[in-house]
Amino acid sequence: MRIRIVFSAALATLGLMFLLPAAAHAHGDTVKVVVTGQRDGHVTADVMWENDGDAVDEAVAATVNAVSVDGTRTMGPWRLVRDPAAAPAGWTTAETLPPGSWKVGVDVGFPALGHGELEVAVPVVDPAPVASVTSPVTPSAAPPSAQASASPASASAASSAQAPDPAADTQGYAVWWTTAGVAVTAVAGAAVGLLLRRRRRVRLDRLG
Repeated sequence: MRIRIVFSAALATLGLMFLLPAAAHAHGDTVKVVVTGQRDGHVTADVMWENDGDAVDEAVAATVNAVSVDGTRTMGPWRLVRDPAAAPAGWTTAETLPPGSWKVGVDVGFPALGHGELEVAVPVVDPAPVASVTSPVTPSAAPPSAQASASPASASAASSAQAPDPAADTQGYAVWWTTAGVAVTAVAGAAVGLLLRRRRRVRLDRLG
């Protein structure tokens, strides 16, 4: 019984030893690289296994080189990074190509060898015009400085109109006292005249 158990375990171990390498090479030993174009100047590409077309899940070591169509400019080498805005097989570059037509080549060295190339055109993007915004001017609204300068003047005018004038009051009192003095003087003069007339009559009566 024990011999059968040991023999079965040995067969299972041998089976795993043969199956693991086969599973490891199920995708094949080459990758397929498809340069899909560019997005805002960033080169985009799909990296998948050549055998079954599955996306490469592990890290990818790849370089990107670009040469202008006229051969006067070169860009790179840049490395590929995961493209979060694309499918699982999507890759891109952190750097951007300037406007123009470029022959782009992508070479993958890990996890397997692969190569892809494409002619990519990067358009010129005109900057959006900046619209000038003018604030409307309301003619009825006076500037704060004018309102501030007008407020004390109007307040002083209102206070001067409401408050009594001391000079006018003094002048009124002077006129009143002058009138009263004249009246008293006239009454006193009349009394003195009447008294003199009485004395004169008394003297005439005594002489007569």
